[in-house]
Amino acid sequence: MIGAIVLDIEGTTSSTAFVTRTLFPYSRAHFAEYLAGHRDDVELARVLAAIRAELGDPNADDARIVHQLEAWVDADAKVEPLKAVQGWIWQAGFASGDLVAHFYPDVVPVLRRWHADGYELAVYSSGSVVAQRAWFGHSTEGDLNPLIAHNFDIENAGPKRDADSYRKIAGALGREPRTLMFVSDLTAELDAARAAGWHTIGVCRPGEPNEHTGVGDHVAVASFAAIEI
Repeated sequence: MIGAIVLDIEGTTSSTAFVTRTLFPYSRAHFAEYLAGHRDDVELARVLAAIRAELGDPNADDARIVHQLEAWVDADAKVEPLKAVQGWIWQAGFASGDLVAHFYPDVVPVLRRWHADGYELAVYSSGSVVAQRAWFGHSTEGDLNPLIAHNFDIENAGPKRDADSYRKIAGALGREPRTLMFVSDLTAELDAARAAGWHTIGVCRPGEPNEHTGVGDHVAVASFAAIEI
């Protein structure tokens, strides 16, 4: 019996285009401003140290760091320093009203039904936990965070295409893998979850990048309304 459902965001609950056409440009436009305005932030200092280590230059200035962040954005790199800085910038953007999160119309009613039916809901995204909570907290349907019991990202769980990440999440949830279901639009992520013993559902939405490539041999749906548990 399924006890918990873990959700991907981009391409699954929400549009990939919102990420690439709205969130990515928003973060790019605010990298320099954010670094200049948060010089005393301990967490930012930790992230900047990681970026300088990646560059091999302990004295890299803001301009070089911004250039590296922009390069990672252009490559859609799943690296912790980028995701951390983006998360903080997006958090501020959502809080100010500059950003309003996108969700496909079939998603929120199903999440509310699953929550009411007693399923434990979690999010697992390459975006930071800060970004996830800002996203779910500022939707057109209001604050959805009360529906979500746990948030996982590449920092606290690991890479999304690695089966060990799903084993780690199962341990954090205190559940057997056979009681867990992962919902994503990417075959490699679904393969990793299944390799860890999870149930999987692949989402193939019209207009999304994987619409025609599919989700391998995983159960495929075009809408959350079609998911049967």
